[in-house]
Amino acid sequence: MINFDQILNPGDIDNGIVNVVVEIPTGSNNKIEWNRDEEIMQLDRIESMAEPANYGFIPHTLGGDGDELDVIIINDKPLPTETCLKARVIGVMYLNDEGDKDDKIIVVPEGASGIFADIINISDISKEVINKITYHFNNYKSSQKSEETTVTGWGNSEDAKKIIINSIKLWNNSENI
Repeated sequence: MINFDQILNPGDIDNGIVNVVVEIPTGSNNKIEWNRDEEIMQLDRIESMAEPANYGFIPHTLGGDGDELDVIIINDKPLPTETCLKARVIGVMYLNDEGDKDDKIIVVPEGASGIFADIINISDISKEVINKITYHFNNYKSSQKSEETTVTGWGNSEDAKKIIINSIKLWNNSENI
């Protein structure tokens, strides 16, 4: 078993680089989550909608939901579960999940080539990709009648870095270390 919190740190936040662990590959309906206590990737549930982008977390952070801070990885290919990568922070999607703040940091792989090499900030992502991600997160829990999620906005890389720094402080002040 791999304990990502023992082998990875959050990254070089000041320079906008984070370490990311992939939980869910693009196109998967399997909601796979890192179980910190058991130190395993675990199937939480099977969703009705496929993930529009690779999805993971930043180690040594805590988001508004009490889990590691979530990350949406913008690239053109699915990445396998447990893939670790360095990624460039480009923005944040603000999400309300049943009244709880559950922001998603938006990143591209560091050293990406092609169209992804030119993505520096959230404004560099096409409207089509933003709309696809927004639609997914506004609707992916719609089959679970008791749960509702709402994308409330988007922020730039500086907004995202502030959230990451705060989530590292939450981690350092928690019982998880």
